[in-house]
Amino acid sequence: MTKVLIVFYSMYGHIYKMAKAAVEGVGNVKGAQAKLCKVPETLPDEVLKKMGAFEFLKSLKEPVCRLEDLVDADAIIFATPTRFGNMVGQLRQFLDSTGGLWAKNALVGKVGSVITSTGTQHGGQESTILTTHVTLLHHGMVIVGLPYAFEGQKRTDEITGGSPYGASTIAGGEGERLPSENELAAARYQGEHVAKIASKLK
Repeated sequence: MTKVLIVFYSMYGHIYKMAKAAVEGVGNVKGAQAKLCKVPETLPDEVLKKMGAFEFLKSLKEPVCRLEDLVDADAIIFATPTRFGNMVGQLRQFLDSTGGLWAKNALVGKVGSVITSTGTQHGGQESTILTTHVTLLHHGMVIVGLPYAFEGQKRTDEITGGSPYGASTIAGGEGERLPSENELAAARYQGEHVAKIASKLK
C-alpha cells in the first residue's frame, strides 16, 4: 500500500476543499491510500472568532497531524493558504518542528507536493508553492508538481488557479469565491499524480 498524507491548514474552507479533492485523486490509484490531517492551530479562539474562522475550524473532524504521520507516509501533499506570498504561519511552525526528522533523514526520498490558495489572481500562489519546496528539498524530498498533462492548466476562457508548480485556487478578497471545478480537477489530478509517482518510487 502506498500511503499519501495530505497535510492542510484551512481557515475558511477553500484549502479544505482542495485537499479533499486531492484525497479523491489518490483514491483513483490502485494500491494507494490517502490520509488527511490538519496542522495545529496557533491562534487563540478569541482571535479566530474576530476573524470569522472559529466555527469552521471547530467543525473540522480531521486529526491533528503528528510528526510520526510524516515518517509513516510515502508521499506528502502540503495544502496551505498564502500569506504575503508565503505559506501560512501555522504550517511554518509545524514544519519548523521537524528538525529532529531532518537530523535522522526521515523524509529523504519521500514525494513532496504543494497546493495553495490566494485572495487574488496574482496573490503569490507560485511564490508560496516554490518557497515551500525549499523546506521540502532540505528534507531531501522528491518534488512533484502539476504537469501540463493536466489540460485544465491550459485554459484561457476563465480565471483559474493552477501552475506547473501545483494546484491552486482563488478565494476572493472576502473569501466569497469557492474553488472552481477546474481548480478542484487540478487538485484531483495532482493527488493522483503524486500517488502514481510515489508508487513507482516505492
